[in-house]
Amino acid sequence: MPADRRYDLVVVGAGTGGIPCAVEAAARGARVLLVEKDSRIGGTLHISGGHMSAGGTRRQRERGIEDSVAAHLADIDRISGGTARPDLAALAARHAPGTVDWLDDHGFDFAPESPRLVYGHEPYGVPRTYYGRDAGLSILAVLRRLLDEQIAAGRVELWLGSPAIGLGERPGRMPDVTVLRDGADEVAVAAPAVVLATGGFASDKALFEEIEGATLVSAAYRTSTGDGLVIAREAGAGVGGRGRYLPTFGGLPHPTAPGRAYPGDRPLLTAAERLPWEIYVDRAGRRFVAEDERSIDRKERALAASTDGSFWTVFDDRARLCSVPMVVGWSPADVLAKAGTRTGVHTAGDLAGLAALAGIDPGGLSATVDRYNAAVAAGRDAEFGRTHLPAPIAEPPFFAIENHGITLITFAGVDVDGDLRVRRADGTVMDGVHAIGELIGAAATCGNSFCGGMLITPALAFGRLLGRRLAPTCRDTPGPPRGAADG
Repeated sequence: MPADRRYDLVVVGAGTGGIPCAVEAAARGARVLLVEKDSRIGGTLHISGGHMSAGGTRRQRERGIEDSVAAHLADIDRISGGTARPDLAALAARHAPGTVDWLDDHGFDFAPESPRLVYGHEPYGVPRTYYGRDAGLSILAVLRRLLDEQIAAGRVELWLGSPAIGLGERPGRMPDVTVLRDGADEVAVAAPAVVLATGGFASDKALFEEIEGATLVSAAYRTSTGDGLVIAREAGAGVGGRGRYLPTFGGLPHPTAPGRAYPGDRPLLTAAERLPWEIYVDRAGRRFVAEDERSIDRKERALAASTDGSFWTVFDDRARLCSVPMVVGWSPADVLAKAGTRTGVHTAGDLAGLAALAGIDPGGLSATVDRYNAAVAAGRDAEFGRTHLPAPIAEPPFFAIENHGITLITFAGVDVDGDLRVRRADGTVMDGVHAIGELIGAAATCGNSFCGGMLITPALAFGRLLGRRLAPTCRDTPGPPRGAADG
């Protein structure tokens, strides 16, 4: 092999997990190749809110917030219903405070109000969610500076626009990665250690529906197409986290890209943001949850269990004029103007006409509205226990806004052991091959839930951990590294 293709460590994916892995290994003397298929580094940090979580950080102590790793783990267990992997959740929680402090040491631009309680999903018991003034880009700003230092020192070589298209792994030999360098030439690079950090697969419809078993309506980053999962499976890797998928509750269809949600039109579907005047119905015109349910987690589970993922908010003209706007930035006049022109927004003079336009069963919708109006008159919703019953749906014109459970992250992923080594489908470990970040699936550290900050923080923490752990051993004979958990 030519000398310029001999490395101590190959990291595939220059994002949330891959960059800190490369940086930490290089800082300890390793020669690192960092491979990225996009034309820029950062991956999902370009669109992420950048939420992180950690218990027992310096920033918490400075603000008089009492917290600990044990309390963080207890909250993860509560929110996930015990469905996260105990070994990986514990590993992430133990290294989370040091990871947040590390960002702090390197000039991370914290939003001044963080850490705080966040209510977009089930909240923690104490304020332990951190983020930057510029969301995910605040994290990337730190990672970029650190990476640039190692590139300038000649310890990291970065290949952009170069997707990995193959993984070779044979017992007793160094693993190798086949890279389509600059999108043109196939190049095989070998190293004692390979770390796969390519992200999830929520922008690949076929792969998503095969593995997660649900209809994909994606708002994920465009490069989240499962490249690492594909090459790892082709090499014999197993898949972990199946059956843990949960949709995010509701997004409007993209006006020009079928199968995607449009993040620019965010519906206000949490009771913490606005109390509903509308009802939610499925294709059959049936309600499936109390619309004023304060737990977004319960709404997401009801959506997943009771529908095909699609639902409509149905309301009348009184609700349009009197309620808090149902979509961020839309005035009552905007709703009227977009009806019939913006994909997924419909209006009609009667419920039967509305159902026909929206694709809802007309008989089902009419019966549901009748029952709901009776509940309003009685002051009691016997079906779902809704308590906010401001007015019947009776004043034409009527409106329906289409929503679908959307996917930002994937829950299944490459199976790893407690030391982040990739496992084959038979449970044996691949020599020298590791995986981190969303590639191992959100279920590893979140279980069947959205556990605030428990995807970005583990990606950062595991990347740093592996970079430190592999650097001293990557020049030696290939074999399992020392236990990552004691690193």
